[in-house]
Amino acid sequence: MTKFDHAFVWTGGALFVASLAGCTWWYLVPLGRLQPDGGWPPIAWDAALVTVFALHHSLFAREAIKRRLAAIPARLRRSVYVWIASLLLILVCALWRSVGGQLYDAAGAAAVAGAIAQLSGVLLIARAVARIDPLELAGIRPSRQADALQVDGPYRWVRHPLYLGWILAVFGAAHMTGDRLAFAVLTSIYLVVAVPLEERSLRQSFGDEYARYERAVRWRIIPYIY
Repeated sequence: MTKFDHAFVWTGGALFVASLAGCTWWYLVPLGRLQPDGGWPPIAWDAALVTVFALHHSLFAREAIKRRLAAIPARLRRSVYVWIASLLLILVCALWRSVGGQLYDAAGAAAVAGAIAQLSGVLLIARAVARIDPLELAGIRPSRQADALQVDGPYRWVRHPLYLGWILAVFGAAHMTGDRLAFAVLTSIYLVVAVPLEERSLRQSFGDEYARYERAVRWRIIPYIY
């Protein structure tokens, strides 16, 4: 890699980490504040924001876009994806319009159950990331998807444990404001829609190996449901 390449991928990796940390703080603090009910217009706006973020994933999965990306050096393609995804996530947080309202504010055993669900989600995400290459995930190391299919650890329970961890983390809040609920629902819909596109790419990369994995691990995200 050239000096520019190193600077580009490491800056993108730092942006990736910063966007996730910022989104976590945003979910925990601003989205946890009780706001006046804003009605449907903010929900429509926020859904459009998440859709823009989701379209990025969908577009990068299309063969026509992949052919265009061939002009970008292979060592930088993952980083380009990470740069765009990180900036879009920051925009979602920055441009979010408050939905307002509150669904519930649990206490006692219900609050403990919610904390356990969220902690379980975070631990599941950590274990799933540990099975892959964090530097590759952050775009610092070029993608080596074709080298090995992950089937161990949490990948023995569901095919997309990262997504299950996310759902547990965002839906497990003991204090569920309208904004937290909207964010949880909209991002989870995005994950459900994205899975078939992602698995199509995995089938192209791994062929029969992925077909066998699908037969061995039936559930995509939520055991016995999806």
